[in-house]
Amino acid sequence: MITFCLTLLKERTGARGGTRTRTPLLASGPKPGASTNFATRAFRSDRRRALLASGALATFRGKPESLTVPCGCDGPYTILRVSIDHYENFPVASWLCPPRLRPAIASIYHFARTADDLADEGDAAPDERLHSLSLFRADLDVAASGSGASISGRWPGLFERLASTIRSQHLPTGLLFDLLSAFEQDVVKHRYANRAELLDYCSRSANPVGRLLLHLYRVDDAASLRRSDAICTALQLINFWQDLSVDCSRDRLYVPSDDATAHDVAIDDLLQRRDGPAVHALVAELCAWARELMIEGSPLVHRVSGRAGWELRLVVQGGLRVLDRIDDLRYATLTQRPTLGKLDVAVMLTRAIAMRRRPAAWSQATA
Repeated sequence: MITFCLTLLKERTGARGGTRTRTPLLASGPKPGASTNFATRAFRSDRRRALLASGALATFRGKPESLTVPCGCDGPYTILRVSIDHYENFPVASWLCPPRLRPAIASIYHFARTADDLADEGDAAPDERLHSLSLFRADLDVAASGSGASISGRWPGLFERLASTIRSQHLPTGLLFDLLSAFEQDVVKHRYANRAELLDYCSRSANPVGRLLLHLYRVDDAASLRRSDAICTALQLINFWQDLSVDCSRDRLYVPSDDATAHDVAIDDLLQRRDGPAVHALVAELCAWARELMIEGSPLVHRVSGRAGWELRLVVQGGLRVLDRIDDLRYATLTQRPTLGKLDVAVMLTRAIAMRRRPAAWSQATA
């Protein structure tokens, strides 16, 4: 969904040092370094993963005006042509998105994308990044209060447009602050002790994107919000396991220490990219966790009507297809990164069309 897209979903969706896929739908590759992401690549470059994740696991490269791109693709392949600057699970303002919502979605994307870059791009020291993010937060405070003026003046037009969206769409600004807190966390936290810590991160890096999109589509029942969170978190996690080799090479590790210990895998072995059967079993279990969450959230596609609902179907199927590709590699993502191509897009489209009220049949087909 951001646009259905503002999905994975961070670019960690991206990318982190290399391939920015980051979230949902949304997802999750290759900006050096980046999630997912209906979610949002997240969003993250880690967040994008998610964000994106939350928005969609579709991969997005380009400006906010760009169209949706299939998640996980390495090249500039898209269902429609699109300019490319970044690679992330953050399809923005796609042709499936109602025209009336495109400016709002673009303003949210611009906000998240800029914050993600402050946290993840370039060679600035952590203190410099945190200072820039503190200025960004101050400008968000002003925009959230109803003023379009920027205190810092560093991001011309960004907060004016965002303030307009906040007013016209009555955006729940707490979700924007949640996203920003995840970007700030990316600067200082590169290890996760357990799944609870990782889920807390996803709840701020990816899930807000899905909830913002649902807000724009006027979907606010509790069941839909839970399913959106499940999809966005799944997209973010998928991006993590897809980008394991990229993250470890950048001294980022999203594999919970508890899970690694349970499989007798040392954290140092992961960071040094020492692959083996135990690592494959670990990644397989983590992928099963992500698949379970995606299936849990999938009934949301029947709650979102029209073209946006079809976009969400593609986001869900995009995330599941990345998991299929990880399985094809026998879970060896510590040494190689799976990607999607044109044939995968055809599979995603077919499965999206086949989705029914009961997802059991198609979920088993992707297992």
